[in-house]
Amino acid sequence: METDQAQIIATTHQLTQLMIERDTAKMNKLLAADFTLTHITGYVQAKNEWFNEIVTERMKYYSAKEVKTSVTIDRDKATFVGRQMLDARIWGTRNTWRLQQTMELEKRNGEWVILRSVATTF
Repeated sequence: METDQAQIIATTHQLTQLMIERDTAKMNKLLAADFTLTHITGYVQAKNEWFNEIVTERMKYYSAKEVKTSVTIDRDKATFVGRQMLDARIWGTRNTWRLQQTMELEKRNGEWVILRSVATTF
């Protein structure tokens, strides 16, 4: 269980770093094919649309400072809740967002894959 928890936290940290680096190819390996991101506005965005926003810098991530994380695991399913101070420019507005990401993950072939992420503020 501890190993799974560590893997889940490492996967979510890696995703954040890859967002900052704009490395959508590596991000793609962490995310399910039908991954969706629900923004704080409630807008549900498909993975390919989100990647396009990152590549064109309509969404640009500068840094993230972790505040708190928790992981709940039930066999091959998990929920990660992470709070961070995220410095990002989203659709023209730059801010340090008090962002909470709730991610659903599934263990596939020994690797944790992120199925969806829902962003809210805290």
